[in-house]
Amino acid sequence: MSVNVKYTNEPLGNLKVVPDFLPRPEDLVFQDEGVKVTIALSKRSVEFFKGEAQKHRTQYQRMIRRLLDAYAEHHTRRRTARTTRMRSKVVRRGAA
Repeated sequence: MSVNVKYTNEPLGNLKVVPDFLPRPEDLVFQDEGVKVTIALSKRSVEFFKGEAQKHRTQYQRMIRRLLDAYAEHHTRRRTARTTRMRSKVVRRGAA
């Protein structure tokens, strides 16, 4: 069932133009450099990821890779923030 929209020539009110915040299309292309590694995982872990991958219609290796990337990203940010905090403490102590 379609509804006909009736447009009128009424004022739209107080409008505001917002800056373009969307990334460029070429920035959306995922091109992370991959490195091939050999790793021995437990049978239980592989079966878990294979089952989850099948449920979500994706590849289990991709799920493992994304998990490892998220882990590395999380711990890289924490270490960077901690290092920055420690540097500022040292600077404050030295200035006192």
